[in-house]
Amino acid sequence: MKKLINDPALVVDEMVEGLALADAGLMLLPDESAVIRADYEALKAAGKVAILSGGGSGHEPAHAGYVGAGMLTAAVAGPVFTSPSVDAVLKTILTVGGPAGVLLIVKNYTGDKLNFGLAAEIARTHGVPVEVVIVGDDVALGDENIAVGRRGIAGTIFVHKVAGAAAEAGLSLEEVRAEAQAAADSVASMGVGLTPCTVPAAGKPGFELGVDEVEFGLGIHGESGVRRDKIASVDVMFEEVMEKIIRHGGLAKGDDVALMVNGLGGTPALELAVVARFAVRRLNELGFAPKAVIVGTFLSALEMAGCSLSLLKLDEARTQRLFAPSGASAWAHPSIPASQAAKSVAVSINSDDVPAGPAWEQAENRAAFERAVRKVITALRDAEPELTRLDSAVGDGDLGISLKRGADSVDAAIDTLDFDHPARALTQIFALLRRSLGGTSGPLYAVFVLRAATSLSAEDSVDEPAAWARALRAACNGMMELGGASAGDRTMLDALLPAADALEAATGVVADRIGAMQAAAAAGAEATRSMAPRRGRSSYMGDRTAGHADPGAVAVAIWMEALKP
Repeated sequence: MKKLINDPALVVDEMVEGLALADAGLMLLPDESAVIRADYEALKAAGKVAILSGGGSGHEPAHAGYVGAGMLTAAVAGPVFTSPSVDAVLKTILTVGGPAGVLLIVKNYTGDKLNFGLAAEIARTHGVPVEVVIVGDDVALGDENIAVGRRGIAGTIFVHKVAGAAAEAGLSLEEVRAEAQAAADSVASMGVGLTPCTVPAAGKPGFELGVDEVEFGLGIHGESGVRRDKIASVDVMFEEVMEKIIRHGGLAKGDDVALMVNGLGGTPALELAVVARFAVRRLNELGFAPKAVIVGTFLSALEMAGCSLSLLKLDEARTQRLFAPSGASAWAHPSIPASQAAKSVAVSINSDDVPAGPAWEQAENRAAFERAVRKVITALRDAEPELTRLDSAVGDGDLGISLKRGADSVDAAIDTLDFDHPARALTQIFALLRRSLGGTSGPLYAVFVLRAATSLSAEDSVDEPAAWARALRAACNGMMELGGASAGDRTMLDALLPAADALEAATGVVADRIGAMQAAAAAGAEATRSMAPRRGRSSYMGDRTAGHADPGAVAVAIWMEALKP
């Protein structure tokens, strides 16, 4: 188990202390893992209802992340996945509760209902008005568990927001409770789990999922869901999720809704955005009107990978509550979705308006040029596995894939290239590479090709070998200027610069000149095995690159080999 913790037994105490240290608007309740608004006394004096929630830890940023103006007045954190004690909840109620009273927002789990419920009973005997709203938004099991009701999951955050905004507006306890209850009755959620999670005190995952398995309707503590199945695309998996939410959530075509796309703790923002893409598009297709969207991690299950969707049916009042200001650190102000992704006016970057440069004087040279381009494409495609293997050892493993992608882009446009005029053809290739070839190699190869094209466009004849030697030298210079590397830095230049020297010095027929260039490139690539990396991602690896040839230099030797007639 790898966790950024000190002592598993103290992880919750240290978590809430860290939150309070990071935000002067928060304070702690002595001897309890409870976070409260630093201005709670002023709220009591102003006659405002206090909003209190909580539950087991491990669901961060819930619940303490929602303590702040316009949301919770306090949050009580229990041990990981375990409800806080009655006394912890009671002391928090008695601390923040004034004459206006306290509303408890509780997720529908037995431990939470019992501990918060008993604390509410006791607090009333102390003269504090207390109301409770139970949130059961998980529709994964349909109506099968009617005896215990639906579990409370991420939709609870919507209820926090509605209740907090109503309390901030100065409504009475009964009015705040009514709005919170209406929101709880109007929200439906369901999730998909991709991995288990590890409770710090346990030290091992709480359950197992196969490498290609997902669990539909997985609970936020690892409770079983509807079923397990093989992982599929987002659009396929979340179609089932959306259908269940709409069917069991009491939603009807034409309803205005707010959408929450919630990560379960280990899901990258990239993947959440893909899920959001599906959800917003699908809601529009089904005739709903998404009025607000929030995407992020709002109620997690430690480091579990996965995602849930929540839909809150909106009326005018709930819409206002949702968009009301909030000072809670974890609340994401809703965005207003679009029916389709808007696009700006396209900017045209036309490579065909550059000077063509001289044409080939001899037809066989023109044919050889086109043949060479096609052979380079094939060579880079074939070399992808080997270059990926080499780059995985000393870099980030993307070189082979990137160069293949660049080769594919040139191949797709091969019939549009002006092979009669090599300068223009290279400029067209430059335009293709700068769009398709990403990472470090993308701009470096793009400037390499651009400088070569610029050099050739100024020549009187492109049939002269010396013109190509000057073009190669200009290309190397452009790469050095853009990237800042030079000979001996263990980069592709350690193959390119010897090749440029060899081509300038070579004599004889074209085949001999190309052979000398390629041999120098291969020797340069081999020499990088003993070089210390000073540029690029390999420079972070130090001695671990020893004995490995630089993948970029090897790639140069490969495509130069393809230039041989």
